[in-house]
Amino acid sequence: MNIAIMGAGSLGTIIGALMTEGGEKIDLIDINEDHVNRLNQSGAKLTGFINKTIPVNAITPMNINKTYDLVFLLTKQVYNYESLNQLIPHLHENSIVCTLQNGVPEEYVASIIGAKRTVGGVVGFGATWKGPGESELTTEWETVKKYAFDIGEIDGEITSRLSKIKAVLEHVGYCEISSNILGIKWSKVLMNATFSGMSAALGCTFEEVLDNQSAMTSLAHIADETIKVARAHGIELAKMQGKDMEFLELKDGQTVAEKMDFYEEVWGPHRKLKASMLQDLEKQRKSEIDYINGFVSKKGKEVGVETPFNDLVVQLVKEAENTKKVPDFTTNLVRFESFGTVLK
Repeated sequence: MNIAIMGAGSLGTIIGALMTEGGEKIDLIDINEDHVNRLNQSGAKLTGFINKTIPVNAITPMNINKTYDLVFLLTKQVYNYESLNQLIPHLHENSIVCTLQNGVPEEYVASIIGAKRTVGGVVGFGATWKGPGESELTTEWETVKKYAFDIGEIDGEITSRLSKIKAVLEHVGYCEISSNILGIKWSKVLMNATFSGMSAALGCTFEEVLDNQSAMTSLAHIADETIKVARAHGIELAKMQGKDMEFLELKDGQTVAEKMDFYEEVWGPHRKLKASMLQDLEKQRKSEIDYINGFVSKKGKEVGVETPFNDLVVQLVKEAENTKKVPDFTTNLVRFESFGTVLK
């Protein structure tokens, strides 16, 4: 089976390398020529909670010269149009493109390559790109082994091809097949809108958010808004890493303080993670904010659910994009505190 990773950035490098180590025939495709050259010359250097270097085969999109049976899509959503159109000539009728991106890109992906060739997926761990040829795993290895991926058909059907995709992904870590991939995607949106959103908006790691009471108060309201928007659209958030994300809704009479142990348990293993959106801001690149917190805001407007905390995250990240400056933790935290929420 010919397999490709489309977008061999921080996550794609780790995933592609571990699949290669597991015996799969994989091309790591990326537009960064320096990265591609280093991967081919020295192998994929994996650091952080894993420490190994694995020989891989990497190419740029311009050098694709085969047809793929299975492609894992790991480009940022801002590049989906270009990436998918580069792929189309190299797909056959029964090719599968499994989305492993942030947000909920499946509808758009299917509109370009066809719903028949689209499978939804979620990644349950984080990574940081350290430079050409090197990626740092920022989630504890035991967490990766238990909760690496979720995949599913868009229509919820359990098909035989999901088992084939699962077998490939499990060279990295456990992969769960789901009949509610949309609910899982929304749970991942919540995970990204909260800690990735705050990491980008405040210019810090997950750890700095977890350890700051005011930041966690605002984050809890981001989660609450996300759950209420999903429910208004008739979507029930699925469990992630064995945890019921709907527990984070702030129902009448509940306080933010009641949710803190849950946040620490779920996100504690990811303390060292820095959001990929923040990494984009540091490199003065456009982030995926419109597809994460902006997605929640957009979907909220469609059903009349207000999302002020998600809106502010979008505003702060876009300000950073426009000024080409990394957000300042103290300055932007004051912007969140201006909403007047108090941890009780």
